[in-house]
Amino acid sequence: MAIPFIDLGVQRERIGAKIEENVLKVIKHGAYIMGPEVKTFEANMAAFAGAKHCLSCANGTDAIELILLGLGIGDGDAVFVPAFTFVATAEVVPMTGAEPVFVDIQGDTYNIDPAKLDAAIANVAAEGRLKPAAIIAVDLFGQAADYPALAEVARKHSLPLICDSAQGFGCTIDDRQPLEWCVATATSFYPAKPLGCYGDGGAVVTNDDALMEKMISFRVHGGATPTDVATMNFEHEAKYLNVRVGMNSRLDTIQAAVLIEKLEIFGEEIELRQKVAARYNALLAGKVKSVPFVKDGYVSTWAQYTIEHDNRDGLQAHLRTLGVPSAVYYPIPLHQQPGYAMFKAGGWDLSVSEAKSKTVISLPFSPYLDEATQDQIVAAVTSFNG
Repeated sequence: MAIPFIDLGVQRERIGAKIEENVLKVIKHGAYIMGPEVKTFEANMAAFAGAKHCLSCANGTDAIELILLGLGIGDGDAVFVPAFTFVATAEVVPMTGAEPVFVDIQGDTYNIDPAKLDAAIANVAAEGRLKPAAIIAVDLFGQAADYPALAEVARKHSLPLICDSAQGFGCTIDDRQPLEWCVATATSFYPAKPLGCYGDGGAVVTNDDALMEKMISFRVHGGATPTDVATMNFEHEAKYLNVRVGMNSRLDTIQAAVLIEKLEIFGEEIELRQKVAARYNALLAGKVKSVPFVKDGYVSTWAQYTIEHDNRDGLQAHLRTLGVPSAVYYPIPLHQQPGYAMFKAGGWDLSVSEAKSKTVISLPFSPYLDEATQDQIVAAVTSFNG
């Protein structure tokens, strides 16, 4: 039997009946858009995150954009993002009219480097063409960025700190979630994520009342908020008073019904992921260039199990011949992507991102990965002599 890169089948065997029951309930009651399951899931999600608010949306990319729009990011602004991450983090920035500024990463965690971020902000301010406006940190591969240090940088420059936890929702630092340091956390429910639905979806959690009200408006075509209605004396449905240019980004009720059940077991699955990752590390340490490093006090959600190898491409080809899937996240840093060549503010060194893009490779991983399959994967990796 082929080894899946991310095995969702075991989880489905565990909670599939409950999910099907929930989905059938939605089909029967017919509230397919913004139905009661959406509100239930948002409440449960906020409780899990220790947040005052949760706003669900159509996908993780929109979740980040909603935060930027809610903060008023726009023309002439600079938004600082890591150079080594999925393109969605940077993609939303020009959608608001702002420009992404790429910052190098730390070599051990692959997350944005606070010291280099501080320098990048100072460089952009000195150049004067753009105004530093926001920071987006990414919890790459499931491990939280260094939010205590990043928050100090954000305070120094009076900038909002945003958490892109599409890969890391549920990660912690000393039992504290990233939201404790950030104005808002965005996440994705893409099926392959640690907390994924059966289609597309995303959410924002925040404790900021004003930001939440703005994001509610932007999520559905820029419709009027309660504050707008009260001040503009509008007597019809608020959605027909369009105060700002928004988008259409709602989480389907059926996906909310799926996520309600998945969130119930999510905490336990995070614990299972620790065991699988620890066993990988024990079996592979010293046999590859590096195994994943998790900082003291940090708990990763292990969206990917990523090792490094000096002959990464050769190893990937070798694994393919043995029926072991793998993935490279990410072979081209964002500042080298053709679509982002015009964003050159600062012009500083991004060599760590460039180096890691040539050595990283991710192995099959899930909270239910059994030891026999894991042993087969490890044997395939260690049998490579290239």
